[in-house]
Amino acid sequence: MTRAFVFPGQGSQAVGMGRELAEAFEVARLTFEEVDDALNQRLSRLMFEGPEADLTLTENAQPALMAVSVAVLRVLKDQGGLDLTRHAAFVAGHSLGEYSALCAAGAFTLADTARLLKLRGQAMQKAVPVGQGAMAALLGAELEQAQAIAADAAKTPAGLEEVCTVANDNSSGQVVISGHAEAIERAIVIAAERGLKRTVRLPVSAPFHCPLMQPAADAMAEALANVTIGAPAVPVVANVTASAVSDPNEIRRLLVEQVTGMVRWRESVLYMKEQGVDTLVELGSGKVLSGLAKRIDKELAGTSVQGPADVESFLKTL
Repeated sequence: MTRAFVFPGQGSQAVGMGRELAEAFEVARLTFEEVDDALNQRLSRLMFEGPEADLTLTENAQPALMAVSVAVLRVLKDQGGLDLTRHAAFVAGHSLGEYSALCAAGAFTLADTARLLKLRGQAMQKAVPVGQGAMAALLGAELEQAQAIAADAAKTPAGLEEVCTVANDNSSGQVVISGHAEAIERAIVIAAERGLKRTVRLPVSAPFHCPLMQPAADAMAEALANVTIGAPAVPVVANVTASAVSDPNEIRRLLVEQVTGMVRWRESVLYMKEQGVDTLVELGSGKVLSGLAKRIDKELAGTSVQGPADVESFLKTL
């Protein structure tokens, strides 16, 4: 078995996440306390008890999801001697999950990762006034088809250009677009005209991973310039290149590009498979990435580790 450890992105948060882990394992509880201290915020209470509306806020959801992922990893190390250099060929994460992957591989400290994600969430929220941007999932679309729909939707009736681009290429048949709200509405109409089975407006407060996020990219460039990045213990597959990266300066550059760039998740997973990976192990809240594994390639296995029972069953496979 050749594994890659993968880390979820926004949308996988849920009230109660991490609570059972903290109750069962001291190392998880200490991880959450470390994040709370780094942010000077009782984020763990928000994760365990809600309210959901506050947890879903981008500036809270991003560090919270990372905290659960790193807590699971530390529990696996503490309870079963997990060693990424021996047990993982790669790490990768979806959008904010790339920060979780970098922290897991030792490129960032936990405190720096928490602070970076808090800032990233705040900067992404501020980049576009609420209501001016939107995102939608085009279900049944392939990447090229979604790109063509987005390009046509970017043209206004008056002949002007708005932003409408592919934000996430998640799997065959699941592509997400992002941009100006009016352009996304036009894309939904065009998608229906071209026979797509379904489009879903996403309940997000900002249009992530598109050029409208440039102010957030600028904020992250400044923040990342002042953070120490070490060489990761295992290669990290970057969202924007869908290939492995280990050089700290390259990691810094790609994280800035990632804010406005497309998350090439389908290609990232296929890249890891080409390098011999046969199993994706998703660490943290939810089962989105492990669920996508077989949809990307039928030969891939996907498993999720988020609670004490998952920890126990996974450690038997090491």
